[in-house]
Amino acid sequence: MSKRVRPGYYRQEVNKTTWEVPDRYRDLRQVGTGAYGTVCSAVDSRTSTKVAIKKLYRPFQTELFAKRAYRELRLLKHMKHENVIGLLDVFTADLSLDRFHDFYLVMPYMGTDLGKLMKLQRLSEEKIQYLVYQMLKGLKVKNSLKTHNRESDFNCSVDEINILDFGLARQADSEMTGYVVTRWYRAPEVILSWMHYTQTVDIWSVGCIMAEMLQGKPLFKGSDHLDQLTEIMKITGTPTQEFISKLESDDAKSYIKSLPKVEKKDLQKVFSTANPQAVCVLECMLLLDPECRVTAAEALSLPYFSEFRETEEETEAQPYDHSLDNTDLPLDQWKRHTFTEILSFKPVLPESKETSL
Repeated sequence: MSKRVRPGYYRQEVNKTTWEVPDRYRDLRQVGTGAYGTVCSAVDSRTSTKVAIKKLYRPFQTELFAKRAYRELRLLKHMKHENVIGLLDVFTADLSLDRFHDFYLVMPYMGTDLGKLMKLQRLSEEKIQYLVYQMLKGLKVKNSLKTHNRESDFNCSVDEINILDFGLARQADSEMTGYVVTRWYRAPEVILSWMHYTQTVDIWSVGCIMAEMLQGKPLFKGSDHLDQLTEIMKITGTPTQEFISKLESDDAKSYIKSLPKVEKKDLQKVFSTANPQAVCVLECMLLLDPECRVTAAEALSLPYFSEFRETEEETEAQPYDHSLDNTDLPLDQWKRHTFTEILSFKPVLPESKETSL
């Protein structure tokens, strides 16, 4: 006999998965699936807005899964910033801790991604400035959060608040969570696992997205990993000896040394019809060496963004309490902490801000 549905909730099968959600969320439709969960779009009847609801896949099947689920919830609760997707709601249909098996995260639905937007129209100079400025503000928050946390394995929790989650990116790969940046936007150090990632790994992606806005087509359109690298080096030139010596992989070193030497292209000539200040931004972002790329905070101070700058708005994240993040707890304790976080969630009522997109 199937268990009764919690009052105020209803049960629906979505692609062979049972969803139990509050009555306010209607018209559930699966929009993505990955290793850790499934995402449905829905209409919130209270606000008449479209939302994305994520159901984690068996969040308490192991201590590792439970810790990951707890951290994801804590991070999303912590992020309250207009440029980073925030948590609108979190709920469970399970009435007590001993019956607690599943929970759901509700976030804004990012329906129009930049890819669709660019197919519809060529973006104006002002719109490009605005969109890149917004992405950089969001990245600055994300990077400050990671700095406060100072964890080497922090990236596994941050995929939820990546550039792609700002609703400004293309069709995502199906691997991992379904929110991973496609090859055309990946930083070279990610493509070949050259070296330890730094915070500028996302700056490369922003540079690729900005270049596409200016050109109306992707800048680096590789057909596979190595072709992607070849396309990148046609613009950046082949790496210097100084950069090659920083690589951690001997295979990567020997591969790069075997490549024919290519000179760096002058981006002012590649983007000859673009605003020179916009090209200056790209020059600072699209550098092979992650240590030479601008940070989000540095990029925000470039002249191209001067008319949008409101420095008091370029906030950093409040320090994140990660006292439990490095601990190993038994499964039932992760469960208890997660249940408490769900019960203590206070939704922030969204202001009705219409964007000019």
